[in-house]
Amino acid sequence: MNIHEKYINRCIELAKNGLGTTYPNPLVGSVVVYDDKIVGEGWHQIAGGPHAEVKAINSVKDKTVLKKSTIYVSLEPCSHFGKTPPCSDLIISSGIKKVVIGTIDTYDKVSGRGIKKMIEAGCDVTVGVLQEECQELNKRFFTFHNKKRPYIILKWAESNDHLISPLEKDKKEPVWLTNQYARQLVHKWRSEEQGILVGTNTVLHDNPRLNTRDWKGNSPTRIVIDKTLKTYPNHSIWDGEINTIIFTEKQLNRLNSNITLKWIDFNKPIPLQICEELYKEGIQSLIIEGGAQTLQSYIDLELWDEARIFKSNIKLINGIYAPLINHPVNNSKKIIRNQLNFHKKHD
Repeated sequence: MNIHEKYINRCIELAKNGLGTTYPNPLVGSVVVYDDKIVGEGWHQIAGGPHAEVKAINSVKDKTVLKKSTIYVSLEPCSHFGKTPPCSDLIISSGIKKVVIGTIDTYDKVSGRGIKKMIEAGCDVTVGVLQEECQELNKRFFTFHNKKRPYIILKWAESNDHLISPLEKDKKEPVWLTNQYARQLVHKWRSEEQGILVGTNTVLHDNPRLNTRDWKGNSPTRIVIDKTLKTYPNHSIWDGEINTIIFTEKQLNRLNSNITLKWIDFNKPIPLQICEELYKEGIQSLIIEGGAQTLQSYIDLELWDEARIFKSNIKLINGIYAPLINHPVNNSKKIIRNQLNFHKKHD
């Protein structure tokens, strides 16, 4: 790892601290280096708050060293006025002459303009350091803006005999295929995404709250497919505690302020319509947690980016078969007696 990669890697580490809190903005980390030492660093923490470059520059105690410093940033500095002024302007006005960038921001309001502005102001700009890693960092942001849909993560747990749930569920004692540590990890994942999707049967059988009660963080927008509103009104998704979108063909006269009904045509591919509507809503990422039919509908249309599958040592014998996915395992790890496999779809 060369010196530029070392500091861009630090930018990536910093940026990850903002996962789940910066939407609709990207994850960005930045460090200011003088005499081969980090003298300032920061990351974007929340939309509307200071950007990473601002926090990094402001954290430098001796501002006289800025003219002899290099600023590293994981993503191209912005060049437009949003809720905050352009970061490229701040870099220029601070006197920093050397800028190292992980990857270009393909968002059309930036897309090379920040780099162009700094070069024209006399900055020495290096672009493309750990580029793949920096693009992976903002996979949600790039997918949303480039593909006009959310970044989609599929998640399920399956038994040793490839079943996702028993045919009949005991209301008093539910069958858990995952252990408490795996379930806590799932709640962490929920806090990192903007939306969580389930189908009607999952709500009817499990009555999930779809929140982050086992992890400190924001609960995602709940998204439910419910053609005829079978779940209304006696299930947790109608409690109004979390923003909820329900895709249906029905109407209701009275709704909680946190609940939105969206009409879709159930005679046409449902996943495509949902992605289109969620793009309009500005939801950049979506974790789909069930059931088997809903998950398979996204797999069949190749409308997914990652799959995270827990493998249990429990046998169910009779039940509903887990979805079928034909992409190889990219990575795996053990969570006590659960095996967690990661699949990633490459276009």
